[in-house]
Amino acid sequence: MKRSWSRIFALTMGIPLLLVLLAACGAGTTSSGSSSTPTTGSKTIKIATELPTSGKDASSGKPAENGAHLAVDQANANHTIPGYTLVFVPKDDVGPSGIHDPAVGAQNVTALAGDALVAGIVGPFNSNVAKAEMPITNQAPIAQISPANTNQCLTKNTPESGCTGSSNLIPTLRPTGKVNYFRIATTDDHQGPGGADYLYKTSGYKKAYVIDDAEVYGIGIANTFSKEWQSLGGTVLGRSSEPGTTTSYVSILTQIASKHPDVIYFGGLDSTGGILIRQQMLQVPGLQSTAFGGGDGLVTSSFSKNISSNNGGSVYGTTATVDAALAPSAKTFYQQYNSTYGAANFGAYSAAGYDCANIIIQAVKTALANGAHTAQNSSDTAGAKAFRQAVINAIQNISFDGVLGHQSFDANGDTTNRVITIYKLGPAPSGKLVSTPGWDAISSVKIT
Repeated sequence: MKRSWSRIFALTMGIPLLLVLLAACGAGTTSSGSSSTPTTGSKTIKIATELPTSGKDASSGKPAENGAHLAVDQANANHTIPGYTLVFVPKDDVGPSGIHDPAVGAQNVTALAGDALVAGIVGPFNSNVAKAEMPITNQAPIAQISPANTNQCLTKNTPESGCTGSSNLIPTLRPTGKVNYFRIATTDDHQGPGGADYLYKTSGYKKAYVIDDAEVYGIGIANTFSKEWQSLGGTVLGRSSEPGTTTSYVSILTQIASKHPDVIYFGGLDSTGGILIRQQMLQVPGLQSTAFGGGDGLVTSSFSKNISSNNGGSVYGTTATVDAALAPSAKTFYQQYNSTYGAANFGAYSAAGYDCANIIIQAVKTALANGAHTAQNSSDTAGAKAFRQAVINAIQNISFDGVLGHQSFDANGDTTNRVITIYKLGPAPSGKLVSTPGWDAISSVKIT
């Protein structure tokens, strides 16, 4: 597959930020819709989130939930949809093990779909949770828009994406044949290669050992990283799949040390091995100065709190969006968010959660303006089905300008705003806005 990478900016101290004020307290804008609204149906419209907001995944999901909540609060304060009140309904998909749980996610969206006043759902955060939820919301139907799902096989089944044969999930995830699931995160068939490109060409590493956490996201991004790494001329010394419940990686790390890697790349989350692997690398002779890298599952405040940039080799991560703190409209959003939730609770996907909620809000407004009627009450299944489909249709055709830039969606529900941001663990230069404490955004790649 031909991929065009264009470096859009090097995020260094010497480059000033473009700071543009958000209109109307930060709400995004669309190219369609009007202020007219029908007079029938419930005047209460619910906007839900379905994210991991407790336990070990709190540093990933809670900032995204906060962003979505802020969007709903601002829409109510600004009377974005005149005559209607938006109600925020948060759900947490963390299970008994303390991390995201697909079974809990499926229960959550079943409950949300059963409430006829819920117009759309922001989430989920994790790709394996999406795999469990998507068949349910597709048949409802109800719009889902994820701030963070990146596994490409959730929406694609082309040879280029690597999602054919047994990896073709579309018939299962989209049983009606229609699209109801959207995302504003770039997919891993771009994120994995983006990380490989930087580590090989810019950091100069040539030999990599790859580990994944045996989950949908981790396996997928590890696969795409490995494929790109080898196409660049790099050597993949080996590949291990280690479940996120693993408590000691010392044995496998000792084996890896004998292969003398320049970098260990981990496909997974901070909570499913990322933190523990990096900590235990310091216990293994031969790996104490070895670089460590991964995707957006590592770029969290929890990782940076547990891993010191002063000990061991360099640590790199990527996110599948524009860096929130360095987006054109960052300063105003950053101030608004921090005044409500605090700077320590800002995360890589705070702005993504905010934009996702605003996309649903603008789609609801468009649906109403086009003559759709809300459900009469929480039990009005027929009314909900018609209104939700109108919201889905509006999202499919939306042209939205938010904190992270312009968003629209292709036929699969994937964003057309494809950007990968590269991070290095460590303090940012003085005066530079930071989206995730402890991580410095050092480069960004626009995928065309």
